[in-house]
Amino acid sequence: MIPSDCKVTNPLTSCSPRFQVITFFSALYLVALAQGGHKPCAQAFGADQFDEKDPEECKAKSSFFNWWYFGMCFGTLVTLWILNYIQDNLSWVLGFGIPCIAMVIALIIFLLGTSTYRFFSIRREDQSPFARIGIVYVAAAKNWNVSASAVTDAEESLGLMSHKISHQFSFLNKALVAKNGSCSIDELEEAKSLLRLAPIWLTCLVYAVVFAQSPTFFTKQGATMERSITPGYKISPATLQSFISLSIVIFLPLYDRVLIPIARSYTHKPGGITMLQRIGTGLFLSFLAMVIAALVEMKRLKTAADYGLVDSPDATVPMSVWWLVPQYVLFGVSDVFTMVGLQEFFYDQVPSELRSVGLALYLSIFGIGSFLSSFMISVIEKATSQSGQVSWFANNLNQAHLDYFYWLLACFSFIGLASYLYFAKAYVSKRLNAL
Repeated sequence: MIPSDCKVTNPLTSCSPRFQVITFFSALYLVALAQGGHKPCAQAFGADQFDEKDPEECKAKSSFFNWWYFGMCFGTLVTLWILNYIQDNLSWVLGFGIPCIAMVIALIIFLLGTSTYRFFSIRREDQSPFARIGIVYVAAAKNWNVSASAVTDAEESLGLMSHKISHQFSFLNKALVAKNGSCSIDELEEAKSLLRLAPIWLTCLVYAVVFAQSPTFFTKQGATMERSITPGYKISPATLQSFISLSIVIFLPLYDRVLIPIARSYTHKPGGITMLQRIGTGLFLSFLAMVIAALVEMKRLKTAADYGLVDSPDATVPMSVWWLVPQYVLFGVSDVFTMVGLQEFFYDQVPSELRSVGLALYLSIFGIGSFLSSFMISVIEKATSQSGQVSWFANNLNQAHLDYFYWLLACFSFIGLASYLYFAKAYVSKRLNAL
């Protein structure tokens, strides 16, 4: 029911501020809830439509992740360029109505394909994957004090099957000893496969922190710079974010249709390069993007100082906003490598029944990365504003030092990349033919 203080003709502007806030956060939570359930499950279900045992379908599955992300970014691009214009210049109702109609059409198309989908079936007698993995950790904990010779005897008793046991995380091999309950080799390797993901997950958190800067500080920088395209029109600083999606939309087809086939002819791998190599390439590009962002901000601050604008926060710095485009483009290209690579990696390297959980783990990198970014900014803000000093994030960007923050992130990115390369080199794949 619409409150009495709202007018039906213009609900967005005529309702009381309290009702607008409640409506906004209700919609926000609904979208977050829907995305949390939809993203990992829909993507895992889509990838499940490909038969990994068929060489051609295996190649197509690798392309699926590319084209999935292409669709997501193309939708973002349409939103930034078309729907934002409709909302600002025509009607907010129409701006929200078009996505609503699009979602209804998408749902109908999805339901029409129900009879053609492949469904991953689990036999009723099969044990839950969580239970199987839990048994390994419990058995290893119970057998913590068993001798190395007992573990060796347990491995040798398995005979020909012992060649499947990986040497990584060998402390879990104690779970093979039947003293306090034991597990099978397959269960042991499943438990190890999840544990191996932890270092990759942790080292990619820095990438997520860097990823969080483009819609915030980059936009704030753009607002201080010369944005005129024609004498009577200035580009919105938030519009520059579309260069990330645009670079993804342009580069992804090139990557999928040109670069992968060339790489595949040399490596004979379905994806051209391994998933770990793909992720590492993106991490390097994000490091490079932060270096460029720091250099551009140093130039912006020097320009403001040269023109005597340090104490004029509302003045336009005579430096073109197009200087920011390279860092946006590098962000987009790094996404093609790291973002899509992480999706395929976390889908592929978990037990078959936990693929949606694997994709949820991938998404959690960026959720926690955003929290870490906010935490870092709060700590740096407090540390740099003591004793009357100007904070790195002062409202007057001409007095602030975003360049210092970008250099700090570049250092963290380099450390994260080096750590990632160390763990990636030692990584033992769940499916050796996939990596």
